[in-house]
Amino acid sequence: MLPGKLHRFLCWSFSKRPRFVTVCNVGGFPVAKTAFRPAWRVMVSASLLLVEDDREIRALLEEFLSREGFAVQAADSAAAMDRILAKGFPDLIILDLMLPGEDGLSACRRIRTRSQVPILMLTAKTEDIDRILGLEMGADDYLGKPFNPRELLARVRAILRRSGPERPEEGAVPARRKRFAGLTVDLDGRVIEMEGERVVHLTTAEFDLLVCFLERPRRVLSRDQLLDWTRGRGADPFDRTIDVTVSRLRTKLGHCLPDGAHIITTVRNAGYLLTTDVKDI
Repeated sequence: MLPGKLHRFLCWSFSKRPRFVTVCNVGGFPVAKTAFRPAWRVMVSASLLLVEDDREIRALLEEFLSREGFAVQAADSAAAMDRILAKGFPDLIILDLMLPGEDGLSACRRIRTRSQVPILMLTAKTEDIDRILGLEMGADDYLGKPFNPRELLARVRAILRRSGPERPEEGAVPARRKRFAGLTVDLDGRVIEMEGERVVHLTTAEFDLLVCFLERPRRVLSRDQLLDWTRGRGADPFDRTIDVTVSRLRTKLGHCLPDGAHIITTVRNAGYLLTTDVKDI
């Protein structure tokens, strides 16, 4: 489909009756706009902040995500984003890399000094270095333009599943906790403590990676395995961003442990290894 061109195609509603949907291909990706809204209403599941300077893309994505049950706020710049964040942080931020004024990388770095809110970065740049820089600044995931909105939706839901504690249910089992190198990790609460005080603040991607090591201590884990477990089997096998996340995790562990930077070692041509014992508590 050509950018800006409108197309009509037949799809099926939940009642199995056909209806027409208008699809607008904007910025190289299609976004569906239904000809009428369904009678049912979805329950808002999480709050999102969408930071995108392109007005048409921003409007279409805001409508698309709202229809999927999210409470969406939108901003066209880092300054507008700051005004929204001053009132409180959402459950996830979708942040475009190329913004007028302050760019997405700088904005991501500033957010990380204040909060561990998950950040999904959108970028039209295809170079590995741009994606790596985004992860180094604290982004949890990235999605290159053009993209399918359904992939964006899947990534948003995956990040939200991995981030934050699950709501306790009646009769629920006790939280899973592990201890290593003097640190206590609450896997469900996603908190790392030392002597009862929270000492390490990890992004969603960093915590997911740590869990992989804690569940397989003293075992060499390949990059492909770590990519599968943290980002799914659809991850690019040549994606080097797992190395960046390992490096960030080492650095943060090194800030609170004398030998923290060396707890995860590199095994040449094989992968990474957690060198300490892990106990369930």
